Amino acid sequence: MTTDDERLLRRAIALAAEARAGGNPPFGSLLLGPDGRVLAEERNSSVTDRDITAHPELKLARWAARELSPETAAGTTMYTSCEPCGMCAGALARSGLGRVVFALATEQLTELRPPGTGFPAVPAVGPALFDEARVPVAGYYG
Repeated sequence: MTTDDERLLRRAIALAAEARAGGNPPFGSLLLGPDGRVLAEERNSSVTDRDITAHPELKLARWAARELSPETAAGTTMYTSCEPCGMCAGALARSGLGRVVFALATEQLTELRPPGTGFPAVPAVGPALFDEARVPVAGYYG
């Protein structure tokens, strides 16, 4: 962890405080380009946007995938106030970003929450209908 990493994490934490002050969950992120410039900043806006996917990491991953070349994206670093959730981690993997630096780990965040405030698991059933489901997928990945 460098002093620049710490400075940029502090900015992500400040963005989290801004999100909370605006009535949203307290999460913030920024994306640093390969040249060391901040390309974009985001705050969680899931409450005010009424959009459960409006996490700052996901918004930045979508922006990067849309606006940056794969080579530029690979040279970026995301600084975020908390370890990305599963949804955001999936988007980050697909976006091609270079690395993520986070402040709070998921376990630390869980310790800060009152008991019973997490999200319940959604029951899932499967796999099923393999022979039918494989038809549209077969050959897609090369």
